[in-house]
Amino acid sequence: MSDKLVIAGREFSSRLMVGTGKYASNEETVKAIEASGAQIITVAVRRVNLDRSKESLLDYIDLKKYTLLPNTAGCYTAEDAIRTCRLAREAGMSDFVKLEVLGNEQTLFPDNEELLKAAKVLIAEGFTVLPYTSDDPIMCKKLEDLGCAAVMPLGAPIGSGLGIRNPYNIRIILDTVKVPVIVDAGVGTASDAAIAMELGCHGVLMNTAIAGAKDPVAMAEAMNLAVRAGRLAYLSGRIPRKLYATASSPIDGLIG
Repeated sequence: MSDKLVIAGREFSSRLMVGTGKYASNEETVKAIEASGAQIITVAVRRVNLDRSKESLLDYIDLKKYTLLPNTAGCYTAEDAIRTCRLAREAGMSDFVKLEVLGNEQTLFPDNEELLKAAKVLIAEGFTVLPYTSDDPIMCKKLEDLGCAAVMPLGAPIGSGLGIRNPYNIRIILDTVKVPVIVDAGVGTASDAAIAMELGCHGVLMNTAIAGAKDPVAMAEAMNLAVRAGRLAYLSGRIPRKLYATASSPIDGLIG
């Protein structure tokens, strides 16, 4: 497909982004990433061994093949998130970052006030910022206006597998911002990913839905196909919904 995902001038043929946590082993992680077809891989900066003094997940990832997206998972203040991004850049990971600033340990919902603070500083320092945020069109517009390269509204709470709980907000966000909209969090199975893409989202990021499956590698392949199918369906243009039936075959010319 010639249809590309473009983020801050970078082109990607895959619209599926995957995380690297919660797998049984580094080997399983790599197999699932390969099956997913993803080109962008997000890694929690605070959960990897950056100095390579001992075995690290980064030892298993071919950075010539994949684009690394360091994330600030586990950060609860703007200062902590900013420091984590700076650490990732100093360690040679990337200045292309997924910004998370959480507000509550139980819900893992974002603290949007702290998120805006962190995004403003990081953008000024030359980072390409992809912020995880609530499915709030006003907040997404504020993040775009700050200079974020994309917005990443949650579909449902992180790891919940509930799917897209508020498709109407997602559609309003798509109408409100011009940067790519990437659903982040809440996907549970392939149909959830397809729905996000059919709404018109530019991509989907997931971790638990794949890593927590009984067969992560098979689920990664399913998500690969679902994202592609959902995008193609969106581009194709679905038929309108109708209350009553419409004959599949024309009635003109029928023998009486």
